[in-house]
Amino acid sequence: MTLQRQIGFWLGSLLVFVLLLVLLRDILLPFIAALALAYLLDPLADRLERMGMNRLTATIVILIIFLIIFVLGLVLLAPLLGRQLAGLVDRLPSDAAKLQALAMEKGFPWLERFGGGNLQQEAQNSLGNLVGQATQWVGGLLKSLWSGGTAIVGVFSLLVLTPVIAFYLLVDWDRMVAAVDSWLPLDHRDTIRGLLHEMDMAIAGFLRGQALVCLLLGTFYAIGLSIIGVNFGALIGIISGFLSFIPYVGSLTGLVLSVGVAIVQFWPDWTWPLATLGVFLAGQFLEGNIFQPKFVGDSIGVHPVWLMFALLAFGSLFGFVGLLLAVPLAAVIGVLCRFALRQYLASNLYHGIGARRSASAKARADAEL
Repeated sequence: MTLQRQIGFWLGSLLVFVLLLVLLRDILLPFIAALALAYLLDPLADRLERMGMNRLTATIVILIIFLIIFVLGLVLLAPLLGRQLAGLVDRLPSDAAKLQALAMEKGFPWLERFGGGNLQQEAQNSLGNLVGQATQWVGGLLKSLWSGGTAIVGVFSLLVLTPVIAFYLLVDWDRMVAAVDSWLPLDHRDTIRGLLHEMDMAIAGFLRGQALVCLLLGTFYAIGLSIIGVNFGALIGIISGFLSFIPYVGSLTGLVLSVGVAIVQFWPDWTWPLATLGVFLAGQFLEGNIFQPKFVGDSIGVHPVWLMFALLAFGSLFGFVGLLLAVPLAAVIGVLCRFALRQYLASNLYHGIGARRSASAKARADAEL
């Protein structure tokens, strides 16, 4: 097969894959979730096999333990988070208005010294419009999350398929991997295996490590804010931990929400807003110096800006399924781009025709000697 035909074949396969994602995105969620679950749990199944269990028994044990933990977490956390989310949505406009009034009272009088009353009034009007728009947007987002959450609970009945699908995938995982390996083109099998191994290391390292980081950060923020007594502290902490999957977004979102709520709640006492700030600074220290280096490291090899772009792009194109696929696809694209760059740097496109001629002449001279 010529190079042009190979390129056409792989481009066509990619086009078909994207088209299937677009057409089937409404029904792919349980399958994607089951595939991710089986992928993450396969090393544990392999370890149980090495301990003497057969594959079927290991799969049953793993999924039962996973389902028990998941159901217990859902039963214990869902009522608390539901109440806090509803309360935050109801109180957000009034808290934003109090925060706006406080900023106008304490922050804007100095403007009168420089620009007079007109400048102060314009700044107050601008801030009022900005806070109003931000409150409306955040309120709408939280309401959509709440309604979407109830919709997800409805869809959750569909996700009972996920454990069943994950069970069959996990049982047959090694056979599926061996079958796919046997389909690789013989001429390029070693190269493709190397690329697939690099992709596997990047995806597995990031997903397992970052999931643990998000869990630890969410727990730390929720407990810290709850101890301080910040309203909706558990909800804000868990949201911050979950959004930590996107670099900088989780910590910044949680910081703004929690400090804003703490200022309105405890004013004029600055002790607890500063303590709230301290919780997030401590969380950032733990994430940057302990959690990330230990559990994630540089496994994905993707710049945070590219990761944020991938999350937004795939989420916009494919919805929630796109968010699930964004990080793995970003890692895959990163591996392929690095491979393409290595090929380019070793090619005549980079070195030029003169370098090729010099190399040929040197090879002929060496052969004559």
